[in-house]
Parts: sequence; structure tokens; C-alpha cells
Amino acid sequence: MSSLTPDVAPPTRILVVEDDPNIVDLIRANLAVRGFEVLVSTDGLRVLAQLEVEQPDLILLDLMLPAVDGLELCKQVRERSSVGVIVVSARGGDQDKVAALNLGADDYMTKPFSIDELLARIAATLRRTRPSAPAESAPTRVPLADGLEIDLANRQVTRDGTALHLTPTEFALLREFVANRGKLLTHAQLLRRVWGPGYETETEYVRVYVGRLRAKLEGDGRAQLIHTQPRVGYRLAPEQTDT
Repeated sequence: MSSLTPDVAPPTRILVVEDDPNIVDLIRANLAVRGFEVLVSTDGLRVLAQLEVEQPDLILLDLMLPAVDGLELCKQVRERSSVGVIVVSARGGDQDKVAALNLGADDYMTKPFSIDELLARIAATLRRTRPSAPAESAPTRVPLADGLEIDLANRQVTRDGTALHLTPTEFALLREFVANRGKLLTHAQLLRRVWGPGYETETEYVRVYVGRLRAKLEGDGRAQLIHTQPRVGYRLAPEQTDT
């Protein structure tokens, strides 16, 4: 008798970095009942090791940890991995939010929060981390400028054949610009299309991530690729054609 069984996708694995046992229990119970596998670090000391060994799909990261600085930990995680990172913190100031986003966090939630909001933000981040493949009829390799090319199928950006490291959110934002090349995209349009419904007023998200893209794509005196329409939005420079 055949013992073959259908392949079953492994559960989505979420690492919760939080020292408040009540919040840990709340998050773990609500995620587990929805089929997520939940890992926990209460002090942040083993997060980098867990990142390598456990390979979580997403990290929920508190900033105020007893043993490590949450912002520094966010930076170290981003230097090592493209895993989705949602900061969940009692520090609700714009300065903290911008600092976390600048260090590579994909999203920022302020305590207290509702479970519905947490689940929505997890779903939105995972969509950016694991987006659907482009349609077969669409071109998958698109030249941008100065030897820069985006490979939509493999979610990779290269310059003169050398890969550039983009986080999933950075790639999703660039992909939206490429799909609408030359068109002005408002802050609200970018937030809705890249982050999802409900983010339309989070203009600092776009500002920070456009800055991150510019630093990676326009450095060393290269031509400007992403243009700003003050107080409105951004556009990707139109494709240059030989004359």
C-alpha cells in the first residue's frame, strides 16, 4: 500500500520578542489558534541565533527589552535577513517610529493594540514578504537606469550584474513604481498599494522608504531615479530611449 501523502505547507512561523508575559500570552494564544507557529524571546539575547536556526517568517519586536536595545536589535536583524519586522512598542512618538523604519522595520504598532489590528498588519507584511508571481505575459526583467535592472520574477535588483540587497517592503515599493513608470503616485496610493488598506495616512512610511530606495539605487552621484512632487507624491523617472 502506498504511503504517499499530499505535501502540506509548513505553518507560518512568528518570533515574538517581548518581555511582558501578559502580552506574550495574548499574542501567542491568538496566533496559535489561527495556525501560526509562535516562538518567543523575552529578553532579545538569542534573537540573532533564533533568526539563523529557526528562520521565522516574521518578527514582532518590542523596543524596550531588559537586556538589549530594541532599535539596535532591529538594525542587526535587518543586516542579516529580509524577514518581515513589525515593531510593537509602547513608545508611540513619531521619532521612534521614523527611527525604526529607517533601520528597516516594515511596520510600527503602538501599544495597546487590538488583536484584529495585529492580525491585519501581520497579513499585510506577509503579503509583501511573499507576493504572488507576476503574470506570465508581463516582462520579468526591466531595465531602470545606469546598469540597474529589476527582475520581477526572482524579486531581485542588480546593477551591472551585481545583486543589491532590498528588503521585501523596499522591493514592493520599487515594483509599484516600475508598474507605473512616469506616473505620479500619491502618498495615499503608495501606502494603500504597498502597505495595504488602512495605511493611507502613514505618510512617514513612504518618505522613509523612498529615502532608503534612493540611498541604494541613486548613490555615488548617479542620476535621480525617483522624483518628488512636494506634498503630493513620487514618480519613477520615465524610461530613457535612444534617439
